[in-house]
Amino acid sequence: MSADQGADQGADRSTDRDGRGSDVGAAAARGDRTSDGSGPPVQPRLGVVGTLRFVWRQLTSMRVALLLLLLLAVAAVPGSVVPQTPIDPAAVVAYTEEHPVLAPWLERVGAFDVYSSPWFSAIYLLLFVSLVGCVLPRSRRQWTAWRSRPPRTPSRLERLPEHRVVVPAAGTTAEATLEAAAAELRRRRYRVDVRTPREGAAARGGSVSAEKGHLRETGNLVFHLSLVGLLLALAASSLLSYRAQVVVPVGQGFSNTVARYDTFTPGVWVQPDDLAPFTVALDGLTVDFEEALGGQYGAPRDFEAQVEVDRGDGDVESDVIRVNEPLHAGGAEIYLAGNGYAPVITVTDSEDRVVYSEPTPFLAQDDFYSSVGVVKVLGSRPEQMGFTGAFLPTAVVDDLGPRSIYPDARDPLLVLTGFVGDLGAVNDGRPVNVYELDTQGMEQMTRDDGTPWSVAMTPGRSVELPGGRGTLTFGYPDATEAESVAGGTLDALPRFAGLTVRADPGRLPALGFSVLAIAGLTASLFTPRRRVFVRVRGDRVEVAGLARGEDAGLAAEVGTLARTLGTSPRSDAPAPGGPAGTTPTGRESGPTGTTSGS
Repeated sequence: MSADQGADQGADRSTDRDGRGSDVGAAAARGDRTSDGSGPPVQPRLGVVGTLRFVWRQLTSMRVALLLLLLLAVAAVPGSVVPQTPIDPAAVVAYTEEHPVLAPWLERVGAFDVYSSPWFSAIYLLLFVSLVGCVLPRSRRQWTAWRSRPPRTPSRLERLPEHRVVVPAAGTTAEATLEAAAAELRRRRYRVDVRTPREGAAARGGSVSAEKGHLRETGNLVFHLSLVGLLLALAASSLLSYRAQVVVPVGQGFSNTVARYDTFTPGVWVQPDDLAPFTVALDGLTVDFEEALGGQYGAPRDFEAQVEVDRGDGDVESDVIRVNEPLHAGGAEIYLAGNGYAPVITVTDSEDRVVYSEPTPFLAQDDFYSSVGVVKVLGSRPEQMGFTGAFLPTAVVDDLGPRSIYPDARDPLLVLTGFVGDLGAVNDGRPVNVYELDTQGMEQMTRDDGTPWSVAMTPGRSVELPGGRGTLTFGYPDATEAESVAGGTLDALPRFAGLTVRADPGRLPALGFSVLAIAGLTASLFTPRRRVFVRVRGDRVEVAGLARGEDAGLAAEVGTLARTLGTSPRSDAPAPGGPAGTTPTGRESGPTGTTSGS
């Protein structure tokens, strides 16, 4: 071989070494194991499926479930701090006016309707998925554990936390000792499995293995399954329930239709046609107030509404509604939420036509039922009319102005201020607040001297409206009108009842799951999980116990069972597996021959 060829081959070998060295360095930089075994180990890539499996395992872990439960509780706090639109729209409006800077930000994050906000729903759904994924596999394992036999007796019972050695009574066979142990353990509600000696192994004796406390894990599962059921019940309440409010004067009624309610808040899946048909007529309202002078003068004592109910089957029944004693009809509950006065107001126009004549609810503003209300006269000519004012059940006029000093109608007074013009949105058929008067397109009525017109009226009084616009009467104009409007009553001052109608199919299931959750939690906290083993070896009986977690009663349980099966051996008697004066564990025996370990 020539010198040139040798040089070329040397160069090739140098190139191979350099190339191999470069490959090794690159592999080490990537973190891959090289072909010669050098470098760090190769880390496998999870991929899409592995990543999804990892996320699922994290989501369905008990730790994440508890964190989500805590987060849900924290997320619900704004719902009790900030007024909620579905519950009290008026409070939301007032809050917005009082906090003009903060309210728009709260509106953006859904703080005025927390329980329907996207972020609350996301936590809710994640918690539901986490609980289902966590509890269902555990439920299957617990079902298998319930049906399986207790575990076999360990070969070294002396290693268990509680261990006793006793000598059975003279003449007692191993089988009799095992049967006595099994009977005693069954009496103490253990699940028992008796293993008799095998043929040819009588010297080793037989054993009894027993366990109890599966109710502890079952209670834990019941608690978590109840949480899942509670979430489903709350979801049903959100989707399938509805809430409505209506003001009904005495002598009138309402039907379970959306058009008849003053406010109606449906669930997501509730349609107007889903409402069960029923009607309620208010025949009377009994209200009692405290009359004795003192700190509770005028306080309400009793409310009772007498009603006639048609539950959709054509049969009319008499019933009563009291505070916290609702009426049940059509799957809904009808509560007596409030009461007040609905003075009958009659208005005639310039053509002497009765354009308004009906009880008009005035809403109480204080404990003495000082009330405010609105009258909207749509059909008057030549202009529409409206009235705002106050009603005082027991009126006095002093330096503080007109006010009521007692909630019962002892000296009623109706004060009204009139307006003429266009009533606004109500003419277009748009929903408006019946307790507010839009005066933007109206002018206040004035007297001939140009001063604003207002009037104070007692029941039965009539006054002429300024400008020849008609008359205003506190009461019905005559008996004929009373017959057609109020069912024959001439009462100018009937009461009204504020009724709340609520249908919530998830309420009772939520209550049931809550009770189950409490019962399951109680069982999981106070049920001990124990295993007890008994083995007969020759003329010795070993009794041992094991508990999951701290169990102060385990030692007494094992000791009582040992005393039932025999007596403790003498301290100077040799024990199996050790010298005289020791237990099988090699420790010095105590006064009763038990081990000192626990």
